[in-house]
Amino acid sequence: MFITLIADYGSGDPAFAEVTQRLSIALPGSQINLLSVPAFSTLATGFWIAQLGLNPGPQERLIYHNCAPRQDDKKPRQDNEGEGLTYTLLSNGVKVVGVNAGYTLSFIKNYAQMLHTIKVSRAGSQFRSRDVFPSAAGDIAKGDLSLLGEALDPSLIPDVPSDRVAWIDGYGNIKTTIAANTVNLEPETKVVIRVGDVVSDAVYSDGSFKVPEGTLAFAPGSSGWSDPNQLNSVRWMELFLRGGSAWERFGRPRVNQLVSYPTTT
Repeated sequence: MFITLIADYGSGDPAFAEVTQRLSIALPGSQINLLSVPAFSTLATGFWIAQLGLNPGPQERLIYHNCAPRQDDKKPRQDNEGEGLTYTLLSNGVKVVGVNAGYTLSFIKNYAQMLHTIKVSRAGSQFRSRDVFPSAAGDIAKGDLSLLGEALDPSLIPDVPSDRVAWIDGYGNIKTTIAANTVNLEPETKVVIRVGDVVSDAVYSDGSFKVPEGTLAFAPGSSGWSDPNQLNSVRWMELFLRGGSAWERFGRPRVNQLVSYPTTT
């Protein structure tokens, strides 16, 4: 089993090692890969669930995710109760187990063959992704669906917001939740992009490297996916500063900040 563990523990946090140990008990011999997202960022979590789950990979795959801000109820928590655990079977057969919080399921809800709650405790530990959830994830990964609860209605899961920063990669490129097929501009059109409170001129391009050095490009990026029948393909727009960092240009924005465009200049 190839497992991707996506969580907001923090890069290098020993919590990843603790959860990895528990998953290894539930699924001995598995290869486990780790991905850290910003604290409480259900948007980044959902983005990477889809990017990794809906693109080619090993046949036997499980995505196990935990980003649980416990924002579904503002009242004081009893016994560390939080958002509930869910199971999604994607259209390509990839299994996804994790907490339904914010946007964690938003990117994949339209690609789901099955979408269910999992009948495990929502309370009992501050560290549920280590102490409560791994054994259930292991059972489901091995094909035991006896813990499945009610089906979830995809319409009750929030849609992906169409105007946010989804991720900043290691080169300072800003991946957005603006779908490329919603941008109706001619190549080399000049636009004004606002990210948070910072504004910059940019050039729309149909390929990021088709701009001169030092130019900020607004272009379809490297992220996106399609379902097996190719009917729901998507690519996401990126902000790319050739020879520099778009992230620095826009004052180091955070994931989930608003992105707006364009004003023709």
